[in-house]
Amino acid sequence: MSTAEHLSVWTPVPAAQSDWADLTARAPQLAATLRRYLVQLTTFLAPRSVDVADSTLRQFACWLVEATDVDTIAGVRRSHIEDYKVWLAAQPGTKAPTLSKNTQRQRLRMIRICFERLIEWDWPDAPVRNPILHGDIPPRPEPLPKFLTDHDAAVLMAAARAHRLPRYRIVIEILARTGLRASELCNLAADAVTKIGDAHWLRVPVGKLRNDRFIPLHPDLVELLAAWTADNVDHIRATGRLLADGHAPLDRRTVHRIVATTAARAGLGSVHPHQLRHTLATQAINRGMRLEAIAALLGHRSMEMTLTYARIADRVVIGDGAAGHAGHRDVVDEARGVLQHLGQAPVVGRRRRQADEAHARRQRRQAELGVFLRRQIDHDQSVNTRRFRIHKEVVDAIDVDRIVVAH
Repeated sequence: MSTAEHLSVWTPVPAAQSDWADLTARAPQLAATLRRYLVQLTTFLAPRSVDVADSTLRQFACWLVEATDVDTIAGVRRSHIEDYKVWLAAQPGTKAPTLSKNTQRQRLRMIRICFERLIEWDWPDAPVRNPILHGDIPPRPEPLPKFLTDHDAAVLMAAARAHRLPRYRIVIEILARTGLRASELCNLAADAVTKIGDAHWLRVPVGKLRNDRFIPLHPDLVELLAAWTADNVDHIRATGRLLADGHAPLDRRTVHRIVATTAARAGLGSVHPHQLRHTLATQAINRGMRLEAIAALLGHRSMEMTLTYARIADRVVIGDGAAGHAGHRDVVDEARGVLQHLGQAPVVGRRRRQADEAHARRQRRQAELGVFLRRQIDHDQSVNTRRFRIHKEVVDAIDVDRIVVAH
């Protein structure tokens, strides 16, 4: 395929076209290599991810042309990367005088991956060796996820139910009761709700981690979705999307606005959709759900991600024990109740968490976690994943309505 044919497959966003035109004029081979690389990314990355790569690589190429005499990727040396790191660290951030370490990490990592692939693919303009070393990438920060307390979650839910627009309630109810990502919510298909045996399940489409999964639905949410579907059947059929209602198509920005607006009206300050996901996971682990079940429910590929909630659980247990908040049931008692429901011997507090963490460490080295209900759903509603079996009762044991609405 010629360069012209490559570029016909991918077109940069309008704001970037002038930059690429200037790069092509000043360093044609450099621009051609990077644009060809971006075309390759379109074959296995989502459009949004390709746009992020475009922005990062274009900025790097512009810096090379302005600050050095390099006009090819093969000409990039270690000294250039060292100078670029200093320049990048001094660039202004959107909310701070300089770019955050996380932003620097993401950009350097993306450029490093580009070099790695060009070398692996044996492209003519590939460098002999990768000029960006592992040590150049700032360590990834590991802050604890922000989540809502039971009381704040109940206040948010009440505000959503009181809103005059039904889409506000349906968006927040689904996020709070299923732990979906905002992108997954937007992409729910018209036939996402399915009945298997006596239970209703929500099929989550292929998304961020390129896998799909099924999530058990609370009966109240089933009723709400049925009413929503009946009221919007024509829009749903026309668009093929479950959350179509005749308004502007639901996208990530709209979901963020719905959650933020509802939270502000409820007096909760700044709340974003992912906090509802964190809230569900935190409440679940505090009530005794095993880490493997939470990982499957949330669609985590790595137990590293799920272990974050174990860290939160430790802090919450300590905080509740010290403060004795009124209206909160004892976390250990709730965990014991969940385990008894599962027919297992009750394991209390620290021993239980240590056992979970030890098992998670063994699982951590495996590259991919089996996805929830992807492989097989038996008549007894059990779940097969690649490496373990999770029964529906594990999820049913967590009464989401009690978690989010009670108190």
